[in-house]
Amino acid sequence: MKKLRWQILVVAVTIVIVALLLLSQTQPINIPKLPVAAQGGIYTEALVGSLGRLNPMLDWNNPADRDINRLIFSGLIRFDSRGLPQPDLAESWGTSSDGTQYNFSIRPRAVWHDGEPVTTDDVLFTIEMIKSGGSLFPQDIKDLWSQVEVKKLDDKTFQIKLPEPFAPFLDYVTFGVLPKHLLENVPADQLSNAEFNLHPIGSGPYKFESIKASGGRITGVTLTVNENYYLPQAYIDQIVFRFYPNSAAALDAYQQGEVLGVSQLTNDILQQALMQPTLSVYSSRLPQLGLVFLNLNDPNIVFFQSAKVRQALLLGINRNVIVSRIMQGQAIVADGPILTGSWAYYDQIKHFDYDPDAAMALLKDEGYVIPAGGGDVRALDGQFLEFTLVHPDDELHTKIAQAIQTNWALIGVKANLQTVPYDSLVNDFLSTRNYQAALADLNTARTPDPDPYLFWHQSEATGGQNYSQWDNRTASEFLETARTTADFDSRARLYRNFQVVFAKELPSLPLYYPVYSFGVSAQVQGVQVAPMYDASDRLALISEWYLVTRRTLENTPAP
Repeated sequence: MKKLRWQILVVAVTIVIVALLLLSQTQPINIPKLPVAAQGGIYTEALVGSLGRLNPMLDWNNPADRDINRLIFSGLIRFDSRGLPQPDLAESWGTSSDGTQYNFSIRPRAVWHDGEPVTTDDVLFTIEMIKSGGSLFPQDIKDLWSQVEVKKLDDKTFQIKLPEPFAPFLDYVTFGVLPKHLLENVPADQLSNAEFNLHPIGSGPYKFESIKASGGRITGVTLTVNENYYLPQAYIDQIVFRFYPNSAAALDAYQQGEVLGVSQLTNDILQQALMQPTLSVYSSRLPQLGLVFLNLNDPNIVFFQSAKVRQALLLGINRNVIVSRIMQGQAIVADGPILTGSWAYYDQIKHFDYDPDAAMALLKDEGYVIPAGGGDVRALDGQFLEFTLVHPDDELHTKIAQAIQTNWALIGVKANLQTVPYDSLVNDFLSTRNYQAALADLNTARTPDPDPYLFWHQSEATGGQNYSQWDNRTASEFLETARTTADFDSRARLYRNFQVVFAKELPSLPLYYPVYSFGVSAQVQGVQVAPMYDASDRLALISEWYLVTRRTLENTPAP
């Protein structure tokens, strides 16, 4: 045993000596890392539009102002690409079990650009400004806030009480918060003339630096990074916006090397932009749905009350051609009333691909007579499938309406086109229910919550926005429950059920979701794009964009 112990000891010592010799022969080598984002740089963007006032109470009708305000001011919450609420100025919030009470906590580190802390008083002050005649918020939003009770709990927490459960309420707390200490002495009716509007102080990732003017008009705005931002500091040091009257002028500025980005690429210059070798073009779904409304309560067109006829009409529209040719690819084919990309969107919803043969088969099943040599389809009582399709008088909608008319003619359906201004379409035809079929767009901008109650619930059929007058109790119950349920999983199930019913009944014919395109130089890294709920959402992740990179070396021992 003693002899064996000595042998084991000798082997162990030998191993240690060999290991030490090997280590002594290694040399450190430098392994370069991949470039990583670094602080610095100036991003200049050609912004289509003109400056009005840098104040979130006054930017409702000016997209250019909203783009800039998005970077200067903070909302209590923000929404991610799926439309789910995320913390912003409010680091957390809680909801009562009955969905009528919300408690918000403001971030302890949140300060205004002048160094003053952001407090509950600032939030309460801003809500009062929203309700006032000095703000440009729509009346329905003012009415909502007038019915809400807001209570201060302490300097960093407050409570909001609703008169009844309303799950989409968080849509209404994305407003840019204003500094009370700078505006409390400005009367509400004088807000539009306040000096603050041209020298704003916010709490967002960038702070106002200067305005550039030439020839008596404002030509640009410069922002600098906010070093005291409550979230990780943005990489780009300075953002410069330069104003241009249209997308063509903005793209020309890019080609001349004056800017690194173009805020909007419209269809008339899209192909030209795609040919720019250094310009990256990004496209994102807009919060809009193009569709054909069908008046289900018109005694002169009783055939619209048949689900099979409605399905045949959708099968008879070549939506892929409309999207690819007429809209130059700047849209996505739609199959339902909820926006694709939303947390509530059901991707297993029934699809209706272009199939004129299937459309005609459905019409035969309903008893319609289809002439062997072609021609208009008619019912056994002699009634033809003929109606008027009213549409906006702009070039795009006119071409879409003409394409639909041609498609329907191939299945024996006759659509007579009527052209009207868009305002007249809404006020004189849809709102009054004085139409048979109408090509229109549902715009849900700035409301990320997918709640489609207003457009499809039976209570909105008279006097509301349920223009088709769809009266389906099952679908309405799903919408009612989803609107008063705070749990997102439960709401997703309810909206899934609603979409299944919608696809089966097709009270109107969904066509497309338009998309928004913008351009950013390939020099700019970290650009991401997601479904939009407002055009300013293209800047939602600008804190992650970068122009400057750095490399680091790591000493790693190697033999």
